[in-house]
Amino acid sequence: METEFVARLLAAIPSDPRLDVPPGDDAAVLRPPAMRRTVVTVDMLMDGVDFILGDGCTPAQVGHKALAVNLSDLAAMAARPEAVVVAVALPRQDGDAIGRGLLEGILPLAEAHGVTLAGGDTNAWNGPLVVSITAIGSVAPGRAWRRDGAQVGDLLCVTGPLGGSILGRHLAVNPRCREAIAIAEAYEVHAAIDISDGLTLDVSRMMQASGTGAVLQLDAIPVHADAERLAAQATDGTSPLDHALGDGEDFELVLAMPAAEARRLAASSPDSIGTSVVVIGEVVAEPGLRARDAAGAVTPLTPRGYVHDFDA
Repeated sequence: METEFVARLLAAIPSDPRLDVPPGDDAAVLRPPAMRRTVVTVDMLMDGVDFILGDGCTPAQVGHKALAVNLSDLAAMAARPEAVVVAVALPRQDGDAIGRGLLEGILPLAEAHGVTLAGGDTNAWNGPLVVSITAIGSVAPGRAWRRDGAQVGDLLCVTGPLGGSILGRHLAVNPRCREAIAIAEAYEVHAAIDISDGLTLDVSRMMQASGTGAVLQLDAIPVHADAERLAAQATDGTSPLDHALGDGEDFELVLAMPAAEARRLAASSPDSIGTSVVVIGEVVAEPGLRARDAAGAVTPLTPRGYVHDFDA
């Protein structure tokens, strides 16, 4: 029953000084950090679209992913995570166990990133599991990263290897919150975006927002071992690089930075920011996306990735 489930949930949520009114009332009341701006993002995950519950996927993994993808959006803004609100539509069959499993995945990640669970809503229905999380972060005035600030001459950097996430990393998302804050404190970043739908698709979105284009250096793009494994299983000739360019759900960050800053960041010790950063291309004036191969030949590159499809 919902009443018992909510009671157990409230008992499991630790108290937090950022909440003037804690979970359990009609709404929570947050204390915004002094001299910081509030950053808000929301993401909805659905069984059959973002995960397949029971097909090697547990409710705890769904809970982890649902929170992690929102934290990744905060990372793309260089925002510090503060609080989240969770809304779930639980299947009537096994709904209690699924709800408890979701919480088992949410709470450890929230604790790891200093996030307070401020409240939410619970429904039951005859449909599949749906989880929607709204995440709230904070950033100093004028310091939020945006996707529309890339400048001609900037270099493009990525925070980790790409491709093949469907082999398991799509559920074990590692949001780059700490890395983003460390980079923001020490380096100049003109624009940023997280790779949720695919490297080429998300870079093209950044370029379109910025009114610029990009040339990606194909032999510089870091390819994940999962992309190698996935390509070895394929029968359609898809290469590891193809997977890195378009698979999506990597949740690494792409940064557009002044050339000197990008090279300094790429040369830094991974221990200083928590990951190795690689320069993968440059921002150019001509709109669109192009690829440069190891021999220096430049060809058009069609953005590829995941786009939700629905009728007009």
